[in-house]
Amino acid sequence: MTTVEISYVGGPTAVLSLGGLRLLTDPTFDAPGEYPIGSRALVKTTGPALAAADLGAVDAVLLSHDQHPDNLDSAGRAYLAGVPLVLSTASAQDRLGAPVRALPVWESVELGGVRVTAVPALHGPEGSEPVVGEVTGFVLSGEGLPKVYVSGDNASLDRVREIADREGPFDVALLFTGAARTPLVPDATLTLTSGQAAEAATILGARHVVPLHFEHWGHFTQDGPTLTKAFAEAGLTERLHLLAPGESVRLRASAMIRSEAATTQGADRRRDFV
Repeated sequence: MTTVEISYVGGPTAVLSLGGLRLLTDPTFDAPGEYPIGSRALVKTTGPALAAADLGAVDAVLLSHDQHPDNLDSAGRAYLAGVPLVLSTASAQDRLGAPVRALPVWESVELGGVRVTAVPALHGPEGSEPVVGEVTGFVLSGEGLPKVYVSGDNASLDRVREIADREGPFDVALLFTGAARTPLVPDATLTLTSGQAAEAATILGARHVVPLHFEHWGHFTQDGPTLTKAFAEAGLTERLHLLAPGESVRLRASAMIRSEAATTQGADRRRDFV
C-alpha cells in the first residue's frame, strides 16, 4: 500500500504527501504575538518550523475554516494567492474568493488519484455554530492509498461517529486536539480533549493518529503530555505519533518510518530511520 507522509509545520499546519500530491492543512506562518479576533485577541507562543517561502509548492490547501487567526493567519492568507486550489467552506469562499472553492459536506472532488471528501465538523458544543462559525473536515482516499481523516477544529464525537459510519475505518487520522477554550464559549472546549482524541481513534478504527493544533497558542488547555497519557490509559500508545515541529512521519497500514526534516536554502533534507 502506498504511504502517506505527514510533515508537521506547527499549530494546525502540516503537509500531506499522498498519491503524488502535496496537500497543506490550515496555513499559519505568522510570528508569535497577539492576534485580534473581534473584541479579544488570541496569543501565539511559538512560530512555525518552516516559513511559507520555504515550504515549496503544494497542489491544494485543505482549509478547515478561515475566520480564526490560529487556523488562517496573515501570512497564510498571502500564501493562498499562489496556490492553485483551496478547498474549504461556503463561508470561506464568500469571504476569500478565488482560489477558494466550497466543498459541501459529503461531496467529493478528484485531485489526480486522490478523492477529497468534505465531512462534518463542529467547533464547539451543539448550538455554538452562530458563535464559532462554519468549519469542515476532510477525508482523503483513493485506489491503493491509505484512507486519511483530517478533523479540522471539531469538538464533537457524534460527528466522528457519523464519519466513521460512512467512511471508516481509517489508516490515519489527523486530529486537531488541545481542548481549546475561549470566553466566547466558557463552559465547553472548542476542539477535542486528549481523552476524546483517544476515543475518536477507537471510533474511527484509525491505525495511526497524528495530533495537530494542540500547542503554540495560549487558548489550548491540553498538550503533548496529556495526549501521551490519554492514549496510554486507553491502551493506544502504539497508534499515537506525536511529532515535533519540523518532524515528519511516513505511514502505511502496517508499517511506519519516522524522519526528521530540515530545510536549507529551500531544499528538503530527510533522514529516515525505523
